[in-house]
Amino acid sequence: MHMSDALISPAVGTTFWAGTIAVIGYCSRKLKEKIDDKLIPLMGVMGAFIFAAQMINFTIPGTGSSGHLGGGMILAAMLGSCPAFIVMASVLVVQALFFADGGLVALGCNIWNLGVYPCFIAYPLIYRPLVKDASSAKRIVFASVVGAVIALQLGAFSVVIQTLLSGQSELPFGSFVLAMQPIHLAIGIIEGIITAGVINFVRTARPEIIKNVILQQQLSPNISIKKIIVILGIAALLTGGIFSWFASSHPDGLEWSIKKVFGKPELADKDSSVHSAAKSVQEKTAVMPDYDFKKSDSLSESEQPGNSGADEGKSKWPAVRTGTSIAGIIGSLFVVTVVVAFGFLIRLIRKKQAESRNV
Repeated sequence: MHMSDALISPAVGTTFWAGTIAVIGYCSRKLKEKIDDKLIPLMGVMGAFIFAAQMINFTIPGTGSSGHLGGGMILAAMLGSCPAFIVMASVLVVQALFFADGGLVALGCNIWNLGVYPCFIAYPLIYRPLVKDASSAKRIVFASVVGAVIALQLGAFSVVIQTLLSGQSELPFGSFVLAMQPIHLAIGIIEGIITAGVINFVRTARPEIIKNVILQQQLSPNISIKKIIVILGIAALLTGGIFSWFASSHPDGLEWSIKKVFGKPELADKDSSVHSAAKSVQEKTAVMPDYDFKKSDSLSESEQPGNSGADEGKSKWPAVRTGTSIAGIIGSLFVVTVVVAFGFLIRLIRKKQAESRNV
């Protein structure tokens, strides 16, 4: 559900950028007041895992569409609302800047749609009350599915509203919403099942993590989570480096919906100074656009580095591509670096403020 800049007007993009920055500021203040130091490396590896998982589109049977993990519910259940939102924002920024996945004008919308609804609505208002003390695996499954479905339904409807406010006459409200909501209902059910699987695995291995997040408590100093961090880190590298080859080639729910309404999976780029500037920036920062090596104009597709017959490779499944593997690994490491750096910066600011108060 990563929106391109072609879907969003500068006014709408700026509005949601402002809203997203405000939420990031709120979360930063909350974390500065109370951040569990043990949570910082866990935030990093969870971000890497979600980044890698989002590279894998799964087919929605009988539709010709696909979906991918949003990840907001997993992050919120593992970390809590504010840390989860910061991690999701970091993932989407890395995707947009370094892999040209989602537009820069639309980045505020994408963070809002994939971060606000699961972290601040579905998790605290639906998941946590249903799960209660996290002692039941069945409760976690039910709450995960319900929470993921509602979060994605809100996110999908938000996309429709954002395109409507952007004046996208190619995507009439009624037709677009009737395409977006049902397909994201199916995606939400699958995401909920995956979410429950991850949460129940962590609950079995280290139940204190899940329980303490629900109770909004810090982990005890004598509880080690190194094993979980190592397992999730390995899972992220394997997912981005190898399992990403098995991603569905079908268009995702958003592209599929646009094609249903417009006849094509993408709209033409907008001709505005803001969109042109954003595109120029993204072209310079994207080290591996579309999660592959940059293509040189002077080389044919089959001659691209790491591509042995690119057209042939892309037509096969699994699509075994060196570029995709490297992108998955590098992207995961980027996310870990950004999230951990943010966490330690927050901790440093809190420490400096505490020292200044004691002087």
